[in-house]
Formats: sequence, C-alpha cells, structure tokens
Amino acid sequence: MRQQFAMTGQRLQQVRPSPPRRDSWPSAGLYTGRMISLSPMHATTGPSGTPGPLSPNDLLFPEWPAPKAVKAVFTTRRGGVSRAPFSSMNLGTHVRDEASAVAENRERLQAWLQAEGARRAVFLDQVHGTVVEPLRRTTADGCCADAALATQPGLVCTVMVADCLPILLTTRTGRAVVAVHAGWRGLAGVQGQGVLERAVAALREAEAERTPGEPAPHILAWLGPCIGPRRFEVGFEVREAFGTAGQACFHPLPAAGKLLADLPGLARLRLGALGVTGIYGNDGGDAWCTVMQDALYFSHRRDAARLGSTGRMAACIWIDETGSGLDGRHGAGGTRSS
Repeated sequence: MRQQFAMTGQRLQQVRPSPPRRDSWPSAGLYTGRMISLSPMHATTGPSGTPGPLSPNDLLFPEWPAPKAVKAVFTTRRGGVSRAPFSSMNLGTHVRDEASAVAENRERLQAWLQAEGARRAVFLDQVHGTVVEPLRRTTADGCCADAALATQPGLVCTVMVADCLPILLTTRTGRAVVAVHAGWRGLAGVQGQGVLERAVAALREAEAERTPGEPAPHILAWLGPCIGPRRFEVGFEVREAFGTAGQACFHPLPAAGKLLADLPGLARLRLGALGVTGIYGNDGGDAWCTVMQDALYFSHRRDAARLGSTGRMAACIWIDETGSGLDGRHGAGGTRSS
C-alpha cells in the first residue's frame, strides 16, 4: 500500500537535511508516526507493485478529504536521472538541463501516472499570469497559462514550481479539478483579480455545467511546498500589489531594506475571500519551505545564483480514468488548517 506523507502543517515535522550531493542523498524524514527514509536513488518498484523507476517514497501525497476518484501527487527532486544542479528529478525543459535527462524524467512521471488511473500529464508554458487552460484530449504541452482545469477523467492538470506556490483545487463531488501555479504576480493579478480568482471561477463554472440546477459544491484546496515566509524577501512594490487586505502577510526586514512575504498566507486570504474554507497543506512552516529543505525540493531563490540554475518539480491532479468513486465519497481526510 502506498505510504501517505503527513502533508498537514500540524503533522509535518521539520526536517534538518544536509546539502544534497551528486551521488547520494542525506537521510531525512517526513513523519506520520514513523520515519520515511530519503535514501539514495533506488526507485525500482512503481505504483501497485508494477515495475517502474519512480517509487512512492520519491513523491508527496496530499492529505485532504478529496473524493475517492480525485488523485493528486507532488514530485520532489528525487527519483530521476538529471545531474547536479538538477539532480535528480528535474521536469523543466527550460533550465539548461540535458534534454535527454528531462525526457527520461518526464517519461518516469508519465509511467507512474498511467499506472494510477491517468492518461497523461499536460505541461504548461507558465508566465506568471492568470490564464486558466481547460484541458481536452487533444491539448498539447506548451499552452501559455498558469492554471489548468480538467473535467475529463485521465487528463492530468500539471504545474511546475521551484519556489512558487502550487495549489490544487477540486470539489466535494470531484467532477472537476484544477492545478494552479501561483507566484506573487499571478496571485496578485490586476485589481484583485488574480490566478486564484480565475481558477475558482472556472472550477465553479465547470461544476455548474455538469450539474445544472444543483447547489454549488464545497471547494477543497491543497497548498503545496513553496518558498517560506522566513525566506521570501521582496520589495515594497509587492506589498502594494496586494493592497490593504494583504498587509498582515508582510513583515519588515530593516537590515536589507526589504520585506518578508508569506506566500501561502496570501493564498489563504484570497481563497477565504472567495468563500473557500476547506484549505489544507502548507501553513507557512519551515518544513514546507523549498529554500530550507534542500534535500527534498528545488529552489530557484536558493540555487540559481549559487549554482547557475535549478530544476522544477510538478504538482499534479486528475480524475481517475477508471471512474471509481465518482459518488462524492471522501477519501482519507487530513486536518483542516485555518
């Protein structure tokens, strides 16, 4: 059975990793009452016991009460073939990694997804904007958008991150899913209309089209790892972009003449204003910080200046193509974080 990582702020303990080496990975752990070892790359068994290069121990699984048919996963930097500074599961084609390594890493992810009731992941060309791309069977990689929506089973909404905040959305019915790439620009948007506002509106519209006349279903949101509030230094123009409503998510850093910004906190504010109360995952703790947890996550802010570049991770959400669980039943729950 697949191990469930404790991806709620209350249960995810802080990890103290050592810097990753090219040939090995330090021991670290995410706790669900027992240690999960982050050992050297060893993936030999895929999902459901089938042969495959990606192991469940290379992946993070959201803990949230999503419907049974809705599946989601977040890749770490483990389980791939890329060499430093992209070691090892880099999925980005735009970061100067070897093309053959990225292709192999994407093939490993696609193979894992297909064994989990998915057809394929669709990768976007993300531009820190607010466009939501509705996925279809014919949708190719490279659409210029920062969020993807799917209502057809098997299509995997996928966003890549290396400090920005990945947000996964669905409803209690599980008839539609959305993946969102939320950097501060996309989150702020223009005149209070950012990528989250667009994504939630698209999700509600999709649900209304599939179930006309029914009450709007309860929306669930999961926030993945991103740069944490103790590491996200920004200029004062960023605080101005969020207006008075977001002031509490910024704190002065006098020595640097800058501010520290709470990106997941800003996302929670925006979601709350949209009436979304079922918010799970990243609570701004250090264990969720891509900069601080270098054994688990790529970080542009941490690595780009020091190493010249860094890799990209992916947050994926889809409706199981087998069609099981489309009755609104909930999976194993997480703990709601406010």
